[in-house]
Amino acid sequence: MNYPENKVMKAFEIYTVLARDGVAPKEAVHEYIADDSVRSLLDSFSYKVDAAIIRTSEALYLVPKSKLSPFHVSNEWIKKNYLRSGATNADIYLLYFAAIVLFGSFYDRYNSQEPTIQFLRLDDWVKNMNERISYLSSHDEEELIKAEKEMSYNWRAIIDKWEDMDDIKETAKRQTGNTISRMSFIDTAKRFLISQGLIQDIGNGEVALTEKAKTIIQRYFMEEGHNKGIFEFMYSFEEREE
Repeated sequence: MNYPENKVMKAFEIYTVLARDGVAPKEAVHEYIADDSVRSLLDSFSYKVDAAIIRTSEALYLVPKSKLSPFHVSNEWIKKNYLRSGATNADIYLLYFAAIVLFGSFYDRYNSQEPTIQFLRLDDWVKNMNERISYLSSHDEEELIKAEKEMSYNWRAIIDKWEDMDDIKETAKRQTGNTISRMSFIDTAKRFLISQGLIQDIGNGEVALTEKAKTIIQRYFMEEGHNKGIFEFMYSFEEREE
């Protein structure tokens, strides 16, 4: 399809900002909604780099769809910037797991399309992590191994990593990444998700989802085809018991 030169330049201008910053301002949202040509071009540009354009009322976001995207955040980058020296892939798995549990806390086990709470306390985040790990541990070894192969997700490493962490001082009001504890790990997860624009610290030990996070969750995380059944596996075992 042929596009007028001014449309191509406008779309490329917005894409340049997205590629550089990962986000484009409200003016870009207006262009994306109002102009079919600009929207089509931006979607084509993002498709070529295995990414997606996520639109909220306030901004456009460029989000990688797979590891093949040049905008994908690598495990090594996360280890270097957020995890302690000597971190392994098990720490990465646990970090992603913490994010999934956080999202699930807002969305009532992924049965709702809108958040059911407005904010989450960090100590409740730790509590929810404990509950999820406990339910995962209730699976027998063979079932966990089978699930790992199907989902490419190391459930046993997640369980071991979390259970190895100290939980004696979990009630302390302030803990940082310098302490090997579950609360300090949640503090690390919080800082990482804030850096990715997915949550915001609202004070008093509480966090809230951003509009970017809500849009991504509704568009991708709720779909089993995108999440490989990970969420269903995390919660269905509990439902069977009930």
